[in-house]
Amino acid sequence: MGKITFYEDKTFQGRCYECSGDCADLHSYFNRCNSVRVDSGCWMLYERPNYLGHQYFLKTGEYPEYQKWMGFNDCIKSCRIIPQQRGGHKIKIYEKEDFRGQMLDVMEDCSAVFDLFKYHDINSCNVLEGHWVFYEQPNYKGRQYYLKPGEYKRFSDWGSQSARVSSFRRVPDVC
Repeated sequence: MGKITFYEDKTFQGRCYECSGDCADLHSYFNRCNSVRVDSGCWMLYERPNYLGHQYFLKTGEYPEYQKWMGFNDCIKSCRIIPQQRGGHKIKIYEKEDFRGQMLDVMEDCSAVFDLFKYHDINSCNVLEGHWVFYEQPNYKGRQYYLKPGEYKRFSDWGSQSARVSSFRRVPDVC
């Protein structure tokens, strides 16, 4: 089980709320979120209620201001703990929607998708094992998207507005 604490002000000041599981609507607990302390587990934070909007991956550690977790603003309205997984990781990435076009099986982190796949975009994928985070920029930077096991026929299925994926990593390897 994980534990995360949200603070309204920077450097862990102001009103706070402690959470140990998924929460679809944090709005009633605090007005803004300027710092976060993750005591255990890996978490995805979401800009809007019901796990929508910009996503932010956080592992155990301290984040004294929202820029430290690559936040665009101080708005966090829902969170989800990422389950710990034992075993392998496997994802199939596709050039086109609906699992069409060039396909590649991947079991390791990738800091530069173009170097591996020769495409800048991933339009669909099938997460066969493990939990993954896609990043819009190389070297695990930019907007982030959490993918649990399942089929994603188009990039909007993982919450993105574009097919641009420039890096990705396995979640338990970074927790």
